[in-house]
Amino acid sequence: MVFAGFFPSDQSELPSLRGAIEKLTLHDASVALNIDSSPALGQGFRLGFLGLLHMDVFKQRLEQEFSASVVCTAPNVPYKVKLKNTKTIHKLYGGEEVTVLNPTQWPDPMHIGSCHEPIVMGTVVTPESCIGLIRTLCYERRGVEKECSPLGSERVLLRFVLPLNEIVIDFYDQLKSISSGFASFDYEDHGYQASNLVKLTILLNSKEVEELTSIVHQSKAVQVGRRLCLRLKEEIPRQQFKIAIQACVGSKFVASEAISAVRKDVVGKIMEKNKGGDITRKKKLLERQSEGKKKMRQIGNIQIPKDTFIEVLKK
Repeated sequence: MVFAGFFPSDQSELPSLRGAIEKLTLHDASVALNIDSSPALGQGFRLGFLGLLHMDVFKQRLEQEFSASVVCTAPNVPYKVKLKNTKTIHKLYGGEEVTVLNPTQWPDPMHIGSCHEPIVMGTVVTPESCIGLIRTLCYERRGVEKECSPLGSERVLLRFVLPLNEIVIDFYDQLKSISSGFASFDYEDHGYQASNLVKLTILLNSKEVEELTSIVHQSKAVQVGRRLCLRLKEEIPRQQFKIAIQACVGSKFVASEAISAVRKDVVGKIMEKNKGGDITRKKKLLERQSEGKKKMRQIGNIQIPKDTFIEVLKK
């Protein structure tokens, strides 16, 4: 299944969104429903779907049939984590194996024995001229080629084993783009496989942003961390104090960016009156401003618009 968070754009609309979701789930028993909450987006729901198309149709029905204004987070997949063989750890997590539906619930790395991610058998039918580009795309998504057979004189069938997490967001769009719309893609469940997974955490001024926490393969942690930091730098408006954006895996920082503070020209009046001004007075004013910015950074809260989360979560 594919899971995503559904939050009302305004918390006053939560009762109406709850009623709309309950009515739709009465006719669609395949949707898994759980209560969820977020410090930035407020109260909401975490829903499980059979696939991206199922999720997209459900979201459209909420908007069209019930006029619901919904903020939908990036979809993620369920992971299975086998814990180390210790009674204390098993008692803490409620068993030897844990299924993680939300990245924020990822167990402590010291307690993890092995991680398993869902994989699929993907089938691509494409013109011969696009084989090279499609293979490159699948290899970038950690795919393993299993079959390549011709279909007539101009088309080819490719089969790849792919991690489900690598194809849930924009794989299909990129496939259509590089094939000019001629390639088709279908996939079926292929079980779970052991993988080296890590929890990627985003920090804003040393405070964790749970909405942007994700589970990634260790080989892609730096790449994904840099992309998220750059997107956040573009989307977050400048504040009265400096904002440090950091991506970390455990205690190790893999990427960082900074948004400079909005500054006022505190020496402008001195320059106008005295045609240059006294250097000691300028330094005093600049030092006072710098101290004020440091204090504001310690006690200030970063105001992040909800639209920022949606834009950043898009690949």
